[in-house]
Amino acid sequence: MKNHDNQSFAATFILLGFSEFPDLQVPLFIFFLIVYTVTVLGNLGMIMIIRVNPKLHTPMYFFLSHLSFVDFCFSTVVTPKLLENLIVEDRSISFKGCIMQFFLACIFVVTETFMLAAMAYDRFVAVCNPLLYTIAMSPKLCCLLVTASYSWSIVCSLTFTYFLLRLSFHGTNFINNFVCEHDAIVAVSCSDPYINQKVILVFAVFNEISSLLIILTSYAFIFITVMKMPSSGGRYKTFSTCASHLTAITIFHGTILFLYCIPNSKGSWLMVKVASVFYTVIIPMLNPLIYSLRNRDVKETVRRLINTKLIGFKA
Repeated sequence: MKNHDNQSFAATFILLGFSEFPDLQVPLFIFFLIVYTVTVLGNLGMIMIIRVNPKLHTPMYFFLSHLSFVDFCFSTVVTPKLLENLIVEDRSISFKGCIMQFFLACIFVVTETFMLAAMAYDRFVAVCNPLLYTIAMSPKLCCLLVTASYSWSIVCSLTFTYFLLRLSFHGTNFINNFVCEHDAIVAVSCSDPYINQKVILVFAVFNEISSLLIILTSYAFIFITVMKMPSSGGRYKTFSTCASHLTAITIFHGTILFLYCIPNSKGSWLMVKVASVFYTVIIPMLNPLIYSLRNRDVKETVRRLINTKLIGFKA
């Protein structure tokens, strides 16, 4: 067993990324650098905006600040290595580095899954029980939901990582992706991956079904409540407050369901890479844009901060 561990830890992985398109390396580097810059500025900016505006100290924005933190961390775990591999010839990553990247990325993607579900429950309480909203969505419950999301994601990640470490790896292994994704790591193992594949399947199905069940149930009750409203203006206003969250949910879960549930979607490694780019790089950039572009309070805070900076600069 000790010899097996030594061989695995001495193994090296080569992240092939988009190396089959040599002419696109520079354009892709520029594109991903712009995306990452927008992601960092957008998510950290969203956290700052929520902190400085007392009007945004509500449960919805509490969850949104954590979603922005998760998106920032998720992108930072993946994108810098992607950028490095686009401009250097040595695309290697150590066994420990690859496992650590997988471990952290797994934590943040599972956390986001349940953070979006918590936000759906928050919208359900706000729309269906507005008079009890401040009591039902107490700071204690909000902290509990966020803590549960982080805790469960760590449990999932530790479980997947434990079973990955039981696999055997030798020498140099070529991973046909730009990120140390589970199936890509398992594909280069010398061991039987059956148990690993079953474990991640069970956890992934549970996570997806349970989170979507919370989201769909919450929005079913929201839809029923909204349709009972006598005023069309009231219906529009309520749907408008939920539109940003619904957009974020659709993009996130739509990408994951396409990648893992559509037949033959995993047959093409190029399709896997494109889908992986979308949910590891693009979605973390889109979320702060989605919530800021449709939110008057956020836009007003940004405008006030810009005006304050401009006045201070002129003075």
